[in-house]
Amino acid sequence: MIHYKDLTASPNFFLMAGPCAIEDEETPLYIAERIVELTHRLSIPYIFKGSYRKANRSRVDSFTGIGDERALKVLRRVRETFDIPVVTDIHETQEAELAASYDIDVLQIPAFLCRQTDLIAAAARTGKMVNIKKGQFLAASGMEHAAHKVTECGNEQVILTERGNSFGYSDLVVDFTNIPAMQSSGFPVVMDVTHSLQRPNQASGVTGGKPQLIETIAKAAVAVGVDGLFFETHPDPARAKSDGANMLPLELFGPLLERLVRLRQAL
Repeated sequence: MIHYKDLTASPNFFLMAGPCAIEDEETPLYIAERIVELTHRLSIPYIFKGSYRKANRSRVDSFTGIGDERALKVLRRVRETFDIPVVTDIHETQEAELAASYDIDVLQIPAFLCRQTDLIAAAARTGKMVNIKKGQFLAASGMEHAAHKVTECGNEQVILTERGNSFGYSDLVVDFTNIPAMQSSGFPVVMDVTHSLQRPNQASGVTGGKPQLIETIAKAAVAVGVDGLFFETHPDPARAKSDGANMLPLELFGPLLERLVRLRQAL
């Protein structure tokens, strides 16, 4: 079983990356294969990311998934094919055991749900690593309490993720002091680069984004000393069924990772 100390033992940052949602059976494997090649060459610890279901949608007709068990089987296939850990979101307490039963290594608590005590406790009781995303409405100091909900269940496997704070009604801003503030609690901290560049609450009901700033946010996080980086990526973001507006095109991933590794080494 993966342990967060395995992730932070590397001189590099660790990486959580993949498509926003499991939208078919082929694309996740294609993405995983490309990123595994990159991370192996660059000696970056890697966790494949893919949401088996998307529950936080603006519109009732938005894509939510291909079916829970079908998507979880895809994640398990990625895990077994490439011998890498996988992470996925859960939204309700009963989903924790379901996801764990498909060998999911990291259960992720979405930002909107980071105060849901029963959900966090259910994830913690599986014994899996728990990644809690900081709510857009929350100060960094509040995340220590969220983490302690996991440790109070006897599970020390906690990651905290920064993903920006609400700025007005339709934008986010990143306060990079949140990273050392959350690290002071003793848990590894991840910068969710692509979600921090969302533009939520658009009139169309489809979240917008500013992907041209992905490298800027990632470099700043590395410079601050973040433990891990989180990206959503896709071979063709314009055709992605979820969050395409803020995704990193897969073809740009390799050159970006190389630049980020050089920055980390320089620091």
